[in-house]
Amino acid sequence: MTADILRELEARVHDLEDTARRTGQNLDAALNPLRSEVQRLREQKSQVMGRWERVQLARAPGRPTALDYVDRLCTEFTELHGDRRYGDDPALIGGPARWQGVPVMLLLQQKGRDTKSKIKRRFGSANPEGYRKAVRLMDMADKFGLPLVSLVDTQGAYPGLEAEERGQGWAIAESIRRMLNLRVPAISVVIGEGGSGGALAVGVGNRVLIQENAWYSVISPEGAASIIWKDAAKAPLAAEALKLTAPDLLEMRVVEEVIPEPAGGAHLDADAAAARVGEAVSRHLRELAALDAAALVHQRHERFRALGAFTEV
Repeated sequence: MTADILRELEARVHDLEDTARRTGQNLDAALNPLRSEVQRLREQKSQVMGRWERVQLARAPGRPTALDYVDRLCTEFTELHGDRRYGDDPALIGGPARWQGVPVMLLLQQKGRDTKSKIKRRFGSANPEGYRKAVRLMDMADKFGLPLVSLVDTQGAYPGLEAEERGQGWAIAESIRRMLNLRVPAISVVIGEGGSGGALAVGVGNRVLIQENAWYSVISPEGAASIIWKDAAKAPLAAEALKLTAPDLLEMRVVEEVIPEPAGGAHLDADAAAARVGEAVSRHLRELAALDAAALVHQRHERFRALGAFTEV
């Protein structure tokens, strides 16, 4: 019921704003109470949202991509291309930049902003050369003492035949191994979808953060539903079973922090979402700067060894 009311109010606000733009009328007296009610309902809905609903928000049209965050938070970003073995991969990009003034090395899983760029970037699903490029950039980060910041947003590594022919599994394993042994601080932020080894390959940070409506799991809900029930339409059931949302992951200590999003989702206010991501990453960078190389490697190893819980029967 709340969702229906919210949609109706959002439509009314949109219509009034459109009228104000077309006619030049000042309709704030009518708009402001509606906007306040929309904000209240969005906040109310976010408190009772189900796991599948959060998965849908992670995929919402207009949700900020990795490069949208870079545009708002970074300066002097220089994209570096190629793995020096096969070619370049537009799904996993990176290079040096300044994150709110701090020199860093960026690794970005980029889905694309429109249909053409999404197809070009394979919706953020990288080929082996993408992960080999990531390893090359990690080597550079170590060499020049640059903290690593990775923005994770993929349903998984690209599953095509050509990817397997070029050693997809091996490339992912090499990326995980290399990131585990970085001698500089590493922070990973799940900004949308974090699926399987394709996400973990650049997710082995000293600190792993996640946005409020992002998800992170060993498999996508559709993939799990196809395996367990032989029916991808049962993805909502799989999402509940996987416990893949930010609150679940914080409770299980898979992530260190959940970054709040604007009411209704990051796609409704990219600037506010970016400001919160920027603050969180900068804070963790300052904290990790106090650790030397040996301590960073040790902390990262221990962090991932400690993951997982079991109950003896």
